[in-house]
Amino acid sequence: MRRGKKKLRVGIIGVGGISKVHLEGYAKLPDLVEVVAFCDIIPERAKTGAEKYGAPGAKVFTDYRDLLAMKDLDAVDICTPNKLHAPMTIDALKSGKHVFCEKPMAITSEEADAMVKTAKETGLKLSVGYQSRYSDDAQLLKRMVSEGELGKIYYAEALALRRRGVPTWGVFLSKEMQGGGPLIDIGTHSLDLTLWLMGDYSKPVTVLGSSYKELAPLGGYNAWGPWDPKSYEVEDSAFGFVKLESGATVLVKASWALNIEKDEHGSVLCGTKGGARFVNSVLTINKEGNNRLWDITPVPTRSSDSLYDREIAYWVDCLINNKEPLVKAEEAAQVTRILEMIYKSSETNKAVETSKKR
Repeated sequence: MRRGKKKLRVGIIGVGGISKVHLEGYAKLPDLVEVVAFCDIIPERAKTGAEKYGAPGAKVFTDYRDLLAMKDLDAVDICTPNKLHAPMTIDALKSGKHVFCEKPMAITSEEADAMVKTAKETGLKLSVGYQSRYSDDAQLLKRMVSEGELGKIYYAEALALRRRGVPTWGVFLSKEMQGGGPLIDIGTHSLDLTLWLMGDYSKPVTVLGSSYKELAPLGGYNAWGPWDPKSYEVEDSAFGFVKLESGATVLVKASWALNIEKDEHGSVLCGTKGGARFVNSVLTINKEGNNRLWDITPVPTRSSDSLYDREIAYWVDCLINNKEPLVKAEEAAQVTRILEMIYKSSETNKAVETSKKR
């Protein structure tokens, strides 16, 4: 990727809210990377982004295809609404650019599979923004599971529950642009973290799901201000029971609005030698030994860098040194597939099943 001391040249598509944490990450690597192109359908946003984070002479576009036409661009970072992830990623890969795409990878499994296929055909790198994997405790728990300290993981929970945390800006409440509500928005993070920690990407053979829109029409208190019930097109909570081909079971819970005591975000793992609860950034290992039950909480590490900074730094390192991304496209596609099956089960009021193992 690098020739001598040439910096990695990146373009960003979608200069809205989430793009800021990506751009901050690139800005902290001035010797390795420069953001040379900004694209947004709102010209002022692209211009402001270029002025604050752009390299000298950074270009501004309103059509992403004009950005992709740049010959001296190494990679693009896609921070647009969910509906646009797949077509923009595929176009970018075909134009010869590596792609970092915000979560979720896509709205449908068909789109996600097409993205994986294009990355393989072009030989370019594709990764997805699941920053939860980069925390010290997530990395520690991953090592413990990989080394067999918890035994065989056969049950897990993916938790992404907000009591009242409905995002009222942008297009979050649009079914067309986002594909869904909390399940595809924040549930995708916890499901990715859980499957990665388990190391289990076997096929989902049976999925039973339910989604609800019970509190959305009622309005009421919300941490980010009131929402308009008339424009609230997606679910306010969703739940899934997932049986994997390995035999393991994963319970998925996601909400923006739910009458619970407190928010919960993270993963619960249950294995034959022990278990773990990694929720709200607190890790506890549960074990049995010496005729006692043990709950062990590691002393937290101290770090000033954000998970987004780590995510971007890892991605840049992958491109410069030709390493494999931490978040593989095939893994992100599996997350999309399971979310799609939960939604389908809820819509049909039936369990969704795939073909049995041959």
